[in-house]
Amino acid sequence: MTGEKRKQRNQKQRHKGKMHLVKNCALSIFLILLVLLPACSAQKTGMTDTGEEAKELVVIGFSQLGNESDWRIANTESMVNTFTEEAGYELLMDDARQSQEKQIAAIRNFILREVDYIVLAPVVISGWEEVLSEARDAGVPVIVMDRRVETEDDSLYTAWVGSDMKAEGERAVRWLEECLKEQGRENEEISIVHIQGSLNSSAQLGRTAGLDEGLAAHDNWKLAARECGEFTQAKAYEIMRDILKVSKDVDVVYCENDNEAFGVMDALEEAGLTCGKDGDVILISFDATELGLTACMDGLINLNVECNPLHGPRVEKIISTLEAGGTPPKESYVEETVFEPEMLTEELIQKRGY
Repeated sequence: MTGEKRKQRNQKQRHKGKMHLVKNCALSIFLILLVLLPACSAQKTGMTDTGEEAKELVVIGFSQLGNESDWRIANTESMVNTFTEEAGYELLMDDARQSQEKQIAAIRNFILREVDYIVLAPVVISGWEEVLSEARDAGVPVIVMDRRVETEDDSLYTAWVGSDMKAEGERAVRWLEECLKEQGRENEEISIVHIQGSLNSSAQLGRTAGLDEGLAAHDNWKLAARECGEFTQAKAYEIMRDILKVSKDVDVVYCENDNEAFGVMDALEEAGLTCGKDGDVILISFDATELGLTACMDGLINLNVECNPLHGPRVEKIISTLEAGGTPPKESYVEETVFEPEMLTEELIQKRGY
């Protein structure tokens, strides 16, 4: 990765970070006002300035797991932009900052506030039975978004919408098989570094399972290291930096999201190694965010597996079905693809919206 491209990427990240900070500050002020004015929040109907009865709003309690990545920020923005007062909704959002305990507390608070629906983007897959039982007993439908929950009784939640994370991992493995064949290296020993996402999340479990199947099917694929990067650039950089201090014998780095890939790029550059289409190291990433795809288009990421974060309209479709007395599908998968450098243009990236 050239210093200029790295500089451009970091400038874009800082710009996006500033914009997200402004949006998050505005959202925080909005939520504080909701807390300070509980009587107004609890009143779903009222009178407009013209004396007409105001439209009743559908109240949504949204527990977001955090803002650890560009993907997550885009996911939050999709929800905020979908569930507006103009569209007939009141959105109460809580940022759990990667804490399941905070998510459980938020769900209980939503139940006490008698919201109409709860949307949960769970930080981990297990440990939800008790609080989801409380929501069901209170008659509040729960829609799980993005990552999954694991329960013995699937009636504890109404519907789930998101990506098939294991299928994403399988797509990456199939691509790597073909890539190595094209390079004439299918029988060579291949050293793979695996940077995992947040442990026990369905994204980590699925993408790890896909790679594990590939490792089991190829005796010459060797797992040189496997560490948790927490879906963040900083943690992935630290991990990769320490790995390269021990050995630079790395053929493939399998990162479970774009932010981890950025951290790996920085560590590789510091170690005097290159990555991507014409580099020393094959770099695989997931999510296909705007910055991730730009790095892929520039030849710095060999493969970026799509994981679409724009779930706001999908969740709204589920709620509209429920409001109309219908029954939505229990599970709704998002159609996704993979991207290589030659497939991408600036126009295509800008049209995607995240």
